[in-house]
Amino acid sequence: MTQYLLSVHSVDGQAGEPMTGEQMRQSYQQVMALQAEMKSAGAWVFGGRLHEPGTATVVRMSGGEMLTTDGPFAESREHLGGFYIVAAEDLDAALGWASKTSAIIGAPIEVRPFQDEPGA
Repeated sequence: MTQYLLSVHSVDGQAGEPMTGEQMRQSYQQVMALQAEMKSAGAWVFGGRLHEPGTATVVRMSGGEMLTTDGPFAESREHLGGFYIVAAEDLDAALGWASKTSAIIGAPIEVRPFQDEPGA
């Protein structure tokens, strides 16, 4: 099976109305149910939610020295908010998981296959 990255993208300023405690609880339950479904189908590999892009540190090497800067690498309103790594038979199966994820969290999902490792 091929592994796919399902990256969850967020847009600054488009958060909408703040969620109530009950809405947050329901959303969390839906996400946990989707993850349980992925696990039972053998598709779950790994996933995680990221802190806001302002918490990022960018590392660059210059002249053998490490340079760090605060903030996200790309200056953009769009940023990576979280991700799933799933194992799927083909792109269509990965797109199915992405559509379920997008429906629950209300954000676009980018789907990209991992390259096969030579000799693997």
